[in-house]
Amino acid sequence: MTPSMDVFWHDDVLRHDTGYGVFEAPPSDLLEFQIQHPESSPRLVNMRAILHNGPVAGHLAWHSGRHATDAELLRFHTREYLSRIRDAEPNGKRFSSTTLMNPGSLQGLLAAAGTSIAAVEKTLASRRPTMALVRPPGHHAAPDMCDGYCFFNNVAVAAQAARVAGIERVAIIDWDVHHGNGTQAGFYADSSVLTVSLHMDHGAWGPSHRQTGAVDERGEGKALGGNLNLPLPMGSGDLTYELAFERFVKPTVRTFAPQLLIIANGLDASQFDPNGRQLLTMHGFNHLARQARALADELCEGRLLIVQEGGYNPAYSAFCLHATVEGFIGSSSTLADPLAYMPMFEGRSRADVDALGVALEEVGWRF
Repeated sequence: MTPSMDVFWHDDVLRHDTGYGVFEAPPSDLLEFQIQHPESSPRLVNMRAILHNGPVAGHLAWHSGRHATDAELLRFHTREYLSRIRDAEPNGKRFSSTTLMNPGSLQGLLAAAGTSIAAVEKTLASRRPTMALVRPPGHHAAPDMCDGYCFFNNVAVAAQAARVAGIERVAIIDWDVHHGNGTQAGFYADSSVLTVSLHMDHGAWGPSHRQTGAVDERGEGKALGGNLNLPLPMGSGDLTYELAFERFVKPTVRTFAPQLLIIANGLDASQFDPNGRQLLTMHGFNHLARQARALADELCEGRLLIVQEGGYNPAYSAFCLHATVEGFIGSSSTLADPLAYMPMFEGRSRADVDALGVALEEVGWRF
């Protein structure tokens, strides 16, 4: 079988140690057993395993990633921010209740960013889907701030690398359950990058996530209309995402006419994710991926980069990834869903999307 998709991996992504505590919070003396931080290595090891062992394996060609250089990181992040991250390396640091580095973590952060850049270089050359299977995630990292497990914005530094390589227009679609606030912040006034975020309607959560992810955050200056937020009600499910993608995402991306499509591939919108409540199934993720692949073929001559973001059930996220990867190669999911059983309600889905459409039109969007 001839491979039809490339996957980039670097072992150093496993060196980022997030330790144990009260889920994502620091340890508590009130407990006898602390639990592993949700953004830990087992989630990614299982994702790699299922791609090696599942039916999609023969379609994939594996490649080695690399570390990002300072020059590559500084295309998106500030020099002062990079210095703060490097200063935290020797002793580790908890930047917030959820976001921490331990000694040795920096090698993992550099590997995640650099492997994403290596992957985008591959899809620009091959014009076929390419994935960076990396951790930690990156979409909450702003140019000068870490947030939500994220330190370097892997999607953003990859987009900047593509622009250096001659790509003039990049579209980023983020379907992680959380709003991609760091990506939004970095490109909010940049008319050459379209940012789209489908997420649970969770609002802001403090100084590190000031953005609300609401429909009225549309970009600024010449980039007004270059940031599309699609906040979806909790428990939206497969059909709501399908309808929202068809009605809002597709026309926006087509109008922008990108030369490269990047997917921030968060899988924490699944039914069984401890960080998400959106009830997506393997089928739902597969459908989103097939639609993204079709857009890349239609608009970008096949240039499609997928960067792994969230997904914190260390078993079910792997199955969702397998279904998603099959979607990116243009096929339906061939694995049975081991868990999903919640029914999807068509009437509610259409009503929710209609209501979102009204809200979008009120702030100036037209589809």
